[in-house]
Amino acid sequence: MLVHDTVGTGRSPQDVDRIRLSLQARYDELSAEYEQAVLDSQVLRLVEVGDTAGDDQADSGTKTAERDTAQSLLRTILDRRAQFEHALARLEEGTYGNCEGCSAPIPVERLEIFPSATSCVTCKQSRERRAA
Repeated sequence: MLVHDTVGTGRSPQDVDRIRLSLQARYDELSAEYEQAVLDSQVLRLVEVGDTAGDDQADSGTKTAERDTAQSLLRTILDRRAQFEHALARLEEGTYGNCEGCSAPIPVERLEIFPSATSCVTCKQSRERRAA
């Protein structure tokens, strides 16, 4: 998939290109998804502005919930896109595939499932325990 046995070791230019293309493709997908979500959010706002006559508390609450959901979706997409942007920058720096916490190689299986991972499983678990 993304990487094979090259994580944590020197990568061939072909490996780097393959990883870059995969990361860039996902970044582009997220960008397109974000643009669509922005358009959907704008349409939602236009409908709200034009359709407020006779609204009761339930209607108002539903519109607020829809607006909050749309904003949450936008934030989530932007966050995921930023993760892939960061992964692309790490690839260019030569640090992609190494944990930002301990510098150990991130397991290939983790990167195949979560290509924008920046930490090994051990560091990720430690961070989650401290946050709990």
